Amino acid sequence: MMQIEGLNSIIHRIDELNMRFGINTAANYQENVNKTAATGGVEQEKPQRLENGSFATELDKAMSMESRGAVGLNISGDTNSLIKEAAARYQVDPRLVAAVAQTESGGNQEAVSPAGAVGVMQLMPETAAGLGVNPYDKRQNIEGGAKYLRQMMDTFGGDVQKAVAAYNAGPQAVKEYNGIPPYRETQDYVNKVLDIYR
Repeated sequence: MMQIEGLNSIIHRIDELNMRFGINTAANYQENVNKTAATGGVEQEKPQRLENGSFATELDKAMSMESRGAVGLNISGDTNSLIKEAAARYQVDPRLVAAVAQTESGGNQEAVSPAGAVGVMQLMPETAAGLGVNPYDKRQNIEGGAKYLRQMMDTFGGDVQKAVAAYNAGPQAVKEYNGIPPYRETQDYVNKVLDIYR
């Protein structure tokens, strides 16, 4: 009985998060719970214990971090809020957007690279123009970065490594090398983003 109550708590939390981010996966999770019961306890998705002793799925763990303000790591609260909004709008994991923002600028809208990349997401002016955003406006900068990540995720079939590499080196380079290009800067960049993201 206690195990079922724990599952119901998890399902309820997932429903809350799905409503917040416009994702409809709770039904799929409930279906897995039903299959587990029907197969005599063979779990389809194993909940894992969180630091506070409760159980959660991977989605719940990620959103538990978000609820503690950890989505943006060292990024300020208003930037975190903008990241969450943009991530939800473009259906990109907010932790990925935050990891890119952290790697690119430390979440600093005032950052300008020697090459001319601007803001939190370090958008080049021509890239920003193509995305229809003003890179000097913080909200639009983050929107543009999330939109570009979505485009890269779509271009590379959801492959996070390739999408992150393309964010840094451009999609053409990733296509030419069929993966992360052999540029030290890009390889280091991908490793740093993924270390933060995971």
